[in-house]
Amino acid sequence: MIDLHSHVLPGLDDGPDDLEASVMLARAAVAAGTSTLVATPHIRADYPFDPARVRPAVEELNARLVEEGVSLDVVPGGEVSITSLLDLDDAALDAVRLGGGSYVLVESPYTPTGELLESALFEAQVRGLRPVLAHPERSPCFLGDLDRLKRIVDRGVLSSVTAGSMAGRFGKTVCDFTVRLFERGLVHDVASDAHGVERRPPVLLVGFERLDAELPGLLDQAGWFTREAPGAILAGAELPPRPDAPARRRRGLAALRASLRRRGGY
Repeated sequence: MIDLHSHVLPGLDDGPDDLEASVMLARAAVAAGTSTLVATPHIRADYPFDPARVRPAVEELNARLVEEGVSLDVVPGGEVSITSLLDLDDAALDAVRLGGGSYVLVESPYTPTGELLESALFEAQVRGLRPVLAHPERSPCFLGDLDRLKRIVDRGVLSSVTAGSMAGRFGKTVCDFTVRLFERGLVHDVASDAHGVERRPPVLLVGFERLDAELPGLLDQAGWFTREAPGAILAGAELPPRPDAPARRRRGLAALRASLRRRGGY
């Protein structure tokens, strides 16, 4: 599988403190079935490092993983805040494109932003970037305003939800909203947003397993969200045809009525 969103590089943001902890995270990712992990450190004002440091840090980590016999390919990227998206020059943004392609991971804001979010995403598109929104299901910009996300997606922006949100790690409200995003076809990738072995671990399938009872068939679609779509994103290509959006399992009276209709008795 391909994990498009992780904080695996040491010492740059709120991910691992040192290289040893990064190797531990990498081992956990491999154990969970991941073969490619994108390093996406926070690119924002509270972590003031030069984005040019990302690629050398990735190279150092990959060399260490080879030494340790860890079969994981780490590729460069970044999780860019909307203010940094507006402020960084082309060279800095080039350093944090996902896999060096045309897509860039943009952090969905944790505070309301007005129209600044749409303006930043449009400006990025004008500059030739293809934005992918990270964890929109956890952003107050979209919680309670699903149509706002739909309008942004209709303008060519992709969305990547966190597997932990699907699994209920961020609470019922976020989990329920994530279900609605899948129902509306507003999810294009599932990533871990891993920060460590214990804190937001690098696992992907747990979210599909958790939601498959509520969205029957979602687990069967996991390959599209964790291999096919992120593979296209890393290649800078268009996404492959997506599977039909899963429908929520009907419960109670609604399920009974649907069953009767199928039997011709209602």
